[in-house]
Amino acid sequence: MTTSPEATDLVDQDAGPTKRVLLAKPRGYCAGVDRAVVTVEKALETYGAPIYVRKEIVHNRHVVDTLSERGVIFVDETDEVPEGALVVFSAHGVSPAVHEEAAKRNLRTIDATCPLVTKVHKEVHRFAREDYDILLIGHEGHEEVEGTAGEDPDRVQLVDKPEDVDKVEVRDPNKVVWLSQTTLSVDETMERVDQLKERFPDLQAPPSDDICYATSNRQHAVKAMAPECDLVIVVGSQNSSNSKRLVEVALQAGASDSHLVDFASQIDEAWLEGVTTVGVTSGASVPDVLVMQVLDHLAERGWNQVDEVTTANEKVTFALPRELRKDLDSNPDKPRGVR
Repeated sequence: MTTSPEATDLVDQDAGPTKRVLLAKPRGYCAGVDRAVVTVEKALETYGAPIYVRKEIVHNRHVVDTLSERGVIFVDETDEVPEGALVVFSAHGVSPAVHEEAAKRNLRTIDATCPLVTKVHKEVHRFAREDYDILLIGHEGHEEVEGTAGEDPDRVQLVDKPEDVDKVEVRDPNKVVWLSQTTLSVDETMERVDQLKERFPDLQAPPSDDICYATSNRQHAVKAMAPECDLVIVVGSQNSSNSKRLVEVALQAGASDSHLVDFASQIDEAWLEGVTTVGVTSGASVPDVLVMQVLDHLAERGWNQVDEVTTANEKVTFALPRELRKDLDSNPDKPRGVR
């Protein structure tokens, strides 16, 4: 049998096509998630268990389970926290009403909201002061959306699905602005923006992209490798918006198949049948240890060659919340800092 020079690179005549893994970079923890997780870890070290956290600190099952084992109690609402206790607000942000409820119950609070989410909250304030109607593109029920919309419920209208565009009502079509949930797909967001512009040609954009740098970077990395992949495995939890978007982006960018898993053990052997190239990435709330376990799982099945696909190098870091920094400064022997 004769083979072309190109085929020679991919075919071992005895073993068949070379199995390889394309590993996306960047992947996993973003600066906002790292800050939030470290905030809870430092709070445990500084104040001792139990520490209460409203909602999941980040949307990742492994992270939540690990912190629970260390003494963190996750609650849905602040009224589940004993009066006077310490509660941490998650990376997704909360509305002013949640802050007010915590103050009424005399709770000590640490706000671990991602600074990029806080930026969107500030944009709501600014455009509300300037008397704009604000169209928030995001997924109904997501914690980040609830927190952002709660900054000014009378001015903010949620636009989730295409049919929501027709339901929007504004006072002045010349004073309308769109904002977005930070963890959406860039393509999905711009699709909604284009639909809204058909109704409101003078629709204004936010002063800078609301889609966070980490979400965009992870999607770009997946787009770069997806056309070569028979399968893309995204490590992340089902309630993680940015992780679910990575599956969608992989399929739209040319991957033959794509699935979301929390752990390597959830990989279905049927997904691997007939597969030569597997892409691997992870959502912004996923610790890299879970990705390494997926690589080990694949290596045991013959996917030993791992090539990293790098589209960006992230160097962003965020300082810990000021409430925590103050107490760390008063206890200089305590470890500190974001990983």
